[in-house]
Amino acid sequence: MHRRHFLKTLAGLALCPLCAPATLAADAHWSYEGATGPGKWGDIDAASKACAIGSQQSPVDIGSTVRAQLPRLNIKWPSHADTIVNNGHTIQLNFAPGGRLLLGRESYDLLQVHFHRPSEHLIGGRNFPMEAHFVHRNAAGNLAVVGVLMTAGRRNTAFARVIASMPDKEGPAVKADPAFNPRKLLPRQLGYYRYPGSLTTPPCSETVEWLVLTTPIEVAATDIAAFAKLYPMNARPVQKSNRRAVLRSQ
Repeated sequence: MHRRHFLKTLAGLALCPLCAPATLAADAHWSYEGATGPGKWGDIDAASKACAIGSQQSPVDIGSTVRAQLPRLNIKWPSHADTIVNNGHTIQLNFAPGGRLLLGRESYDLLQVHFHRPSEHLIGGRNFPMEAHFVHRNAAGNLAVVGVLMTAGRRNTAFARVIASMPDKEGPAVKADPAFNPRKLLPRQLGYYRYPGSLTTPPCSETVEWLVLTTPIEVAATDIAAFAKLYPMNARPVQKSNRRAVLRSQ
């Protein structure tokens, strides 16, 4: 396997923890535009068919919601990340074992956080400059992703550290800034929207419980611009809701 394809496969597995190497062609490639863009993801290989024919795909445009008594997000993340990588699709920080998300009686392990520009989820037809996805997995292999919408405003120290330390070229993971604290990428209020969905990258597996925070965070416009120099657009278009209900915490 050529080194570039090897790096892409490793990066893809980190972004999609449920993908198995045996199901992916060594030279499978996808992007956010052109002949390998979102409209073609379902043709990449058999494992990615859900991208085209799935009925619970993500992201979605969150419009009308249903108020519900949802469990609070009990976040027990570490105060630092292990590594940071430019995987050819985004900037991603990986975490050593130990971080958790408790959602009612269910416990999920924190795996990684990565970023999209613009936001993948829309709120009432409106997107945001960026969105962070904190990916967690439980013992059964199901995912819970906390989505944090990001808007231009005051400087966020955690995101500023991501921007300052992010590799400007695709390559292997390197040690993350030890001062980066993922908890600083959360708003004070942890109200959220919840709906069943999928990964927003191939193979688009419909194994994700989406938890999109209702309150965005502010980050510096200069930091958004710096990310955009590497990834001006790395967001999948919104998908059909197919009558899925989106719940909103009280």
